[in-house]
Amino acid sequence: MNRRRLFVTSCLSIATASVAFAIRGDIAGQMTDAFHLTNEQMGVIFSPAFWAFTVAIVISGTLVDVIGMRILHAGSAVSYLGGVALILFAPRPDAPIPSVFGHAGTAMLYGGFFLFGFSHGLIEGVINPLIASLYPKEKTRYITTVHAYWPAGLIAGGLVALGMAHLQVGWELRLSVIVVPAAIYLVMSVSTAYPPTERVEMRVSTGEMWKEACRPLFLLFFGCMWLSAAVELGPDQWFPSVMGALVPQLSPDAGSGVVFLVYTAGLMFVLRFWGASLTHRAPIATLIISSGLVAVGLYWLGGLGPETGAVVALTAATVFGVGKAFLWPTMLGVTAELFPRGGALLLALIGAAGMAAASLAVLLMGARADALGPGATLQTMAVLGLVLVAVFGAIGLYFEAKGGYRAVRARADGGH
Repeated sequence: MNRRRLFVTSCLSIATASVAFAIRGDIAGQMTDAFHLTNEQMGVIFSPAFWAFTVAIVISGTLVDVIGMRILHAGSAVSYLGGVALILFAPRPDAPIPSVFGHAGTAMLYGGFFLFGFSHGLIEGVINPLIASLYPKEKTRYITTVHAYWPAGLIAGGLVALGMAHLQVGWELRLSVIVVPAAIYLVMSVSTAYPPTERVEMRVSTGEMWKEACRPLFLLFFGCMWLSAAVELGPDQWFPSVMGALVPQLSPDAGSGVVFLVYTAGLMFVLRFWGASLTHRAPIATLIISSGLVAVGLYWLGGLGPETGAVVALTAATVFGVGKAFLWPTMLGVTAELFPRGGALLLALIGAAGMAAASLAVLLMGARADALGPGATLQTMAVLGLVLVAVFGAIGLYFEAKGGYRAVRARADGGH
């Protein structure tokens, strides 16, 4: 087993997922025109990005010990390649259509983006237990480091798409960029031996694994994941348009909102890659501080207005970017450290909760923005950050009363 090669494969696969995410958003307008779709129909076609992810990560979390991590990891790459093929070969309608499923071409588009979401879910369902197995004594550190490649992929995908747009390259070729990293990590995954998961090594039964999912402390973290993912990913989806609305002199046409989003993604990469050891030393403190910074950043961003200068807006975005950087990977790391006998299942449930929360947050933020405006929407989300500060603070006091936070070292006999 080549641990370094498996680590690189994991980084490349999650970067592929975010490259696909970035390019998908970039080509939406051209695809809408090419297939005579409305924005609502395009939204339906893109919708599997969230729910197919949730389905896939739950499936992989329950089957990874049976099927094996290598098959599922390679399968995610094959699904990306299949998704690109479905989209590129989809026949185009000659005129507007009443339903996405009323034409073979648009139905193929839906199927292609379903495979994208499914692939992303398989990746998360594999790499989290894989990293936990490869680095059992530094789970939070290395899970955080691997997840640094999500923002790295967003930046890479965004820059590639921007360069191709400048060269007036068609959406088909832009979409085909996804094939390159997917093919590379497909070859790497099928040619490398994978270790058994921790759950297999400890000979934990399926029933015991589900018992771990019913523990009160896990259920508390599961609930927290809904809130933490909502305050991290919900605002991300609306960031470009919100920044343009709150600070009009930063014209959305100039791409300033996208620049702010890329800036926070770059900040997230730097913090996750070089700050992962900090989360390993004090994960609960990391969650408390991160939640507080997210709350301050969102409230500050919500208060921006026409008179706000670029420096102030950038500072507010920085506070938000620093706060959100560690939330998702630290929640995964804490789950892996405190509930090792829950195996891939508990990591999958945490990831599924996060993506489900993100999809719900995007819808609720859109409705609230229509009713109250973008600023009030961000400030409402800031309240969730304060709730997390209180809950994580209480969890921190709980561990202090027990002598401090310690990762659980589970044994095959069921002991700790």
